[in-house]
Amino acid sequence: MLYKHVTENNRGIALIITLMVITLLVAVTFELNRQMRSAVTDSAMSRDRLTLLHMIASGVEAAQAVLIQDKNTTEIDSLQENWADPEKLNEYIAQVPFDDGEMTIYISDELSRIQVNAMVAYPQGKEFNEAQRDLWYRFIALLLSQLSEEDDFMKEIIEPNAIINPIKDWLDFDDGDAITGLTGAENDYYQSLDPPYSCRNGPIRHIQELMRIKGITPELFMHIDQEVSGISQFVTVYGAVAAENKFSFPGKININTAELPVVAALLPPEFMFLAPEICDFRIEKADNLYLNDLSSTTWYKNVPGCSEIEISEELITTSSDLFRIQCAARLNDMFMSATVIVFREKESESGKWYCRVLHWTYD
Repeated sequence: MLYKHVTENNRGIALIITLMVITLLVAVTFELNRQMRSAVTDSAMSRDRLTLLHMIASGVEAAQAVLIQDKNTTEIDSLQENWADPEKLNEYIAQVPFDDGEMTIYISDELSRIQVNAMVAYPQGKEFNEAQRDLWYRFIALLLSQLSEEDDFMKEIIEPNAIINPIKDWLDFDDGDAITGLTGAENDYYQSLDPPYSCRNGPIRHIQELMRIKGITPELFMHIDQEVSGISQFVTVYGAVAAENKFSFPGKININTAELPVVAALLPPEFMFLAPEICDFRIEKADNLYLNDLSSTTWYKNVPGCSEIEISEELITTSSDLFRIQCAARLNDMFMSATVIVFREKESESGKWYCRVLHWTYD
């Protein structure tokens, strides 16, 4: 009887051990399966991410090829050209050999924007560039005219100089006790903030830096509301050229590519209402052909009602070698985009045009 009891106990223990082993093996199997699925997923994501990087690089290369081809065929740059035509760009993209995924590219003229650093006359870097100051006054006045006095950030911004003077003080090399006008701000002001920081006292390096300047709120920088874009949509930090072994910012805007608010700011206040007509004139077509020649810097005088307008030659041009390429790619459930600033220039030895990348960022 004792032997039988011991045997039954052993069988019970063996059964328990067997169940424990089975449970452990099942748990291990599930964990290994999970790890394998995770590894496969991670591998697929890494593969897709690498593919997207190649797609973006190919899209940027294609955009550069379009810009180089354009430079070899025409001296001016306008919205009438292939680089500014989304349908033409899609045709170039279709030649990029990627079977899966989707890609889009968009090219815009960086000189269609107001060069914020041109507000100060470099290389001296002390005084206003008066033509640019007047341009900024009209531009800010136009934006502010679309705001309501009930907006929170309008309580401190009464007129354009409340924006212009702090920008000038941020850009100029001087950091003395004197500020520009009553609304300016130098280092003492920024050091009194919490947290404190220093005034740049030089050219702005990144457009987001504008939000560090007195008076420029996130709303004014990004967008006023759903219908009115903010400052950031119409300005650039690029445009420097060599001058006296240093640099300067000419600040000339390509009137052939500038957006409506910028075109309006180029005009005398009494003629701002004609900006839409000027913009439409640039892309007027008949039988799929552009009707108007945009090679002269005074072509705007041919627009009905604009014959008496005078835009300072210091402010406008009809050509550009500075462009912004925006490329986006989608593959499976992943999305990636990049913004690239390029400058067209000639190789010193071969004399061939190429695009030099000034800035590349993944958005």
